[in-house]
Formats: sequence, structure tokens, C-alpha cells
Amino acid sequence: MSSNVVRPAPRPLNFWLCLGVPAVAAVILILLELTDLDMVLARMFYDPVAGDFIGRHSHFLEDILHDRAKQVVIAFSVFAVIGFVAAFFIERLKPFKRELGCLVLSLGLATSFVTPMKAVTAVQCPWSLEQFGGHETYSKLLSHRPETNKPGRCWPGGHAATGFTLFALFFVLRDRRPRLARKAFIFAFALGSVFSISRMMQGAHFFSHNVWTAIFCWLICLGSYYYVMYRPASRAEAVIKAQPVSA
Repeated sequence: MSSNVVRPAPRPLNFWLCLGVPAVAAVILILLELTDLDMVLARMFYDPVAGDFIGRHSHFLEDILHDRAKQVVIAFSVFAVIGFVAAFFIERLKPFKRELGCLVLSLGLATSFVTPMKAVTAVQCPWSLEQFGGHETYSKLLSHRPETNKPGRCWPGGHAATGFTLFALFFVLRDRRPRLARKAFIFAFALGSVFSISRMMQGAHFFSHNVWTAIFCWLICLGSYYYVMYRPASRAEAVIKAQPVSA
């Protein structure tokens, strides 16, 4: 039996907003390289008496909010892959094949870009720096890396990507369920922010590391949606639809 679910026409995308906001955020982050904001915020989570970050050995932050939360998102991604494959065979899921494919692509790209970029940039984590009881020399993102036998692997923020990758849900839902899509956006932003702050409390990342992650995840999810799902009506079709039907 064929499904009678009709795929809705894509809602218009405001590219000035979707691309402008992350572009402005990126410019602000580059300008913040001229300040010590990252270091100032990191010191807020550092206890000089104990000689460590306040959340470094927290069971909740490490085992629950890091390990278990990451496993939940990984499990969700696995179910998304299963759903996408099943959409080729199960009639009820076939109308959602494109959405599921977009979801899988977004989740895959928004998490897999982190490790290669960490290796290329070699930015040190706060907990490795001399200012916080470590042995490495601090360097900003766009500055030269001091010589070391242990290159950093802390930019961009990996755990933040676990939350911000769920921006994919916003794009997957925006055409069929716009209200739910907005809730998904808020959830993804909130979850990514919580993951970001938790890792800052542990000394794993600076503030800017996580904001860069949010920008990259948003752009990846936006690009996946645009190329997989976004099929706006042509101008000619729009004109025809706008013409009144004669009696």
C-alpha cells in the first residue's frame, strides 16, 4: 500500500539571517582574539588553592554530562541511520527518506569535522597550560604555536558539537512541523551551551572554542538541508500559482 503522505513545499530561507548571524559571530570571535576574554572566563572556573578546575574531577560533569550524554546522542544517530536505510524498504517511511537522509548527513558531518580540525590547529586545552598548573604555553587561535612534544587537541570543542549537531533537527522539521522545528532549535542550542559550559568548568575548552563549534555545526546543517531538501518553487511556478483562476 502506497503512503498518502505528501512532502510539503520548502518554506523560504532567509539567507541573510542564516548566513549573516554566524558570519557576524565569526568576525566578533576574530576581534576577541585581541582581548583576553578566553583567559578571563577560564580563570572563573579555576581554583588556585586546589590548583585545578572546579569541575575537573566531577562525577556528574564527566560521567553523566559528558560520557552518558554523548552515548545518548550517538544512539540517536544510529537510530537515524537505521531509519534512513529502512525508508528504502518500508512504505510508511518512504515519504520521509529525504528528511532522514538529511538528518544522517548533518549528524555525520557536524561531528566528524572536529577531530581533523583539532589535529590541524593543535590548540592547547586550558588544563594543559602553565597558567592552570600545566606545562604548555598559551597561544591564541591565530597566533604561532610554541614548540612542544604534546600538541594540543582542543579546537574546536568536540563535546559542544555533540549538542550543536542537533541543529539538524531544526532543518529536518522546518517544512513539515515549523513549531516543533523552533523547539528543536532551542533544545539544540541549549544542549550545546550546557555541554560547552560543563567542559569549560573542567578546563577542557575556552569559551571561543565552543562558539566556533556552534558556528560550524549550524553552517554544516544549513548546507546539508540546502543541498538535500531545499527545493524552492521556480519563479514561473510562483507566477502561475499567483494568477487568479478564471470562472
